[in-house]
Formats: sequence, structure tokens, C-alpha cells
Amino acid sequence: MAVQVFSGNAREPINLTQLSIMSVLIDLKLNNISELLLHWIIQQASPEGVAWLGEKREQINNDDKGRVFFTAFSAVPRYIGKVQLQLTAQDLKTASELRPGWFPAHWSIDQAARTLLILTLPKYHPEKYVYTLEQVFKSADVGELVTLYQALPLLPYPERWQKRAAEGIRSNMTAVFNAVALRNPYPAEHLDTLAWNQMVLKALFVGSPLHLIQGLDSRANEELARMLTDYANERYSAKRSVSGEIWPLVEKFSH
Repeated sequence: MAVQVFSGNAREPINLTQLSIMSVLIDLKLNNISELLLHWIIQQASPEGVAWLGEKREQINNDDKGRVFFTAFSAVPRYIGKVQLQLTAQDLKTASELRPGWFPAHWSIDQAARTLLILTLPKYHPEKYVYTLEQVFKSADVGELVTLYQALPLLPYPERWQKRAAEGIRSNMTAVFNAVALRNPYPAEHLDTLAWNQMVLKALFVGSPLHLIQGLDSRANEELARMLTDYANERYSAKRSVSGEIWPLVEKFSH
């Protein structure tokens, strides 16, 4: 007799065999991403830093309570550095093939190493994995938050991070907001319409370029067009300029 469990939305039963296959596929994808991140890090970090990172990854794999992960995550810049990744066009192509929409051209080496540690965490127990990362989100400084939000499209259990992404959009720190909103495929794929519209409007208020928001055209909607029109009218009334990037989103729904 087939044993069944239920998916996160509790609507459809999932056969345990299917669940095992899904876990294997998640592992294969994450392992490839991890290998790519490690390749980039090795090219620029010191041998001592690479050795430290390898040691911490092994310890994290065997640490049930996550203590090694917490301390290593914070210590990354001290051992790995903070220089920008020097990525080639082929590097970016490979990244996009592994995870469509992933564009780490602006990432630094410490962000890559921290993301590698995140992907090293044992991921077979969704609740435990999410709980561990939520603890980091709650105590992270700005630099750590930027890494965490940039890494959202790479994480397993993507549906579990919707509220966290919405929290990042509400942040009053522009760097954190941009980590969610710009060059990131996660919002277009997982945010509901309300959160999406709020993100686009906030991008205008904080001066973030709309063309760096992935999925801007495909997620255009009538309510957003109305909000942008109101925004433009208020700006014009105050004799302030309006970004020309909003008009394609408005014209789609003009009558």
C-alpha cells in the first residue's frame, strides 16, 4: 500500500516515492550551484580561507543544532574577504542555466561564501531548515541581510520564504530592499499581487531603477497601473519629475 503525505498547502497528497525523487532533484540542483559558488571562491580567496570554508562546511553537515553555521556565517568576511567576484560572461551564463534569473554579477566573495554555507545546511527537514535561517534573519546585520535576501531564489522550499521576502520589501534599509527587489527572480515568481505592487511603488520612492526588477512586464496589472498613475499625478502636482519607466506599465491598461 502506498504511503501518502500532504504538501504544504494540504490540498494534494504526495506519494513518499515522489517525495524522495523531489528531494534528490533538489539536492542535485543545489549541489551544482554549490560547486559553482565554490569554484568562484577558490579563484579569489586565499588557500587558508578556502581550507577554513571547507572545514566549516563539513562541520555544518554534522551539526544538528546549527551552532557552527551561526558562528561561521558571521565570520566569513574575516577568512574569505569582501572583494567583488570577478565573473566572466560564461560564469553568468552557467549561473542562469542552473537557476533561471540568477544574475550574481554584483555579488561579493563573502556573499558567495555565505550563500554556500546556507546551501550546506542539511535540508531534509523543511521546518528545521526554515527555523535555522529565520534565526539568522532576525539577528543579521545589513550586510548579512543583503546576502540572505539575494540568496532567496537559490533556497529549497521556495514557498516558505514568501513572508520573509515581503518583510525585506518593507525594510527601511535601501540595500536590503534592493537585495529583494532588484536582479532577483524570486519576487516575480512567488509574491502575491499586493506585495508585488508595493515593491514596484517603493522602488520608485527610494529611487531604485525599475528595469532591474525581473518580471516587471509579465507581472504588470491594472491595480498597479492605477497606483502608478496616482503616484505620477501627485509628483506632477508637486512639480517633481516622474520616471519614464512607469509608462509602459500604465499604458498596458489605459482605456
